[in-house]
Amino acid sequence: MKKIIILTCIASLCASSGLIAQTLSDEDIRSQFIKDWERAKAFTIDYMNTMPASKYSFKATDSIRNFAQQMLHLAQVNIITIAFVAGETNIIGDRVLENSKTAQSKDSVMYYVVASYDLVTDGIKKMNITSLNEKVKFGNQQETKYAWLLKAFEHQTHHRGQTTVYIRLAGLHPPQERLF
Repeated sequence: MKKIIILTCIASLCASSGLIAQTLSDEDIRSQFIKDWERAKAFTIDYMNTMPASKYSFKATDSIRNFAQQMLHLAQVNIITIAFVAGETNIIGDRVLENSKTAQSKDSVMYYVVASYDLVTDGIKKMNITSLNEKVKFGNQQETKYAWLLKAFEHQTHHRGQTTVYIRLAGLHPPQERLF
């Protein structure tokens, strides 16, 4: 009896202090992905609006993508990833957006980037979240759908972050971080 009382007290203390692990539901996971992708979209729009249209062709050095190409590359990978993870339609097909001169205007870049984020969030909203543990192959890599979504999020963060240098070299200040 003494052991039961002690274990009950320990369990009560753990529960009241939040030490008992809780599992995330499928809807918790879906909700967090959507929240983060919507935040990333708003943050990326801030970046695109910070850079003047006349500077979208700006390159920090000759051997790298210009500002527009960085953003188009970000959009393309968002679209490709959600197409094979959630079965969404690849709205750009086989085009390589960053190589398209007509896609590099501020209006076009904005269109493709916003469309890519909308496609991702719509795909996550519609997808069967229990399928996130399924492995899918892309190129030579096979990962879970969950891992691919995380990698796509990391990828868009990386390329948006690279454009911070472009904005600074253009004499401007990048948007304030949006962690939440």
